[in-house]
Amino acid sequence: MKSHGSAFTLLELVIALAIGAILAVYAVPSYRSHVARSHRVDAASALYRAAQFLEAAPPGEVGSLPTGLDQAPSFGTPVYRLRALPADEANGGYGVEGRPLEAGAMRDDACGTFILDATGLRANRTADGAAAPDPDMCWNTR
Repeated sequence: MKSHGSAFTLLELVIALAIGAILAVYAVPSYRSHVARSHRVDAASALYRAAQFLEAAPPGEVGSLPTGLDQAPSFGTPVYRLRALPADEANGGYGVEGRPLEAGAMRDDACGTFILDATGLRANRTADGAAAPDPDMCWNTR
């Protein structure tokens, strides 16, 4: 005598796969959006740390940022590379920029390069040099 074990029917399997596909359609873009926002927050906070370092340094004595302040995030695989910008009349004495790495996760992000200067001006520039669509969205840490 044969015993019938419990198993999935083809219909149950198709329904389970359809539910999984529907969840993936909504979950993957949401996850990517969350990761991009997290990288932007890392870039903004790294720029503020670098600006604090430049504020404390004697004027004209900082050529480059020290290790740890020259990337975002500070530890691990960098997504943005930071550098100090030279002083000019418009930036109040210094500026810092965070540029996404060419091979990094944020290379095609609409926010592009983050810029912070001594006057407190926060800006973004795309790869072609144009202003980013909405700096408030790029610098939003909530």
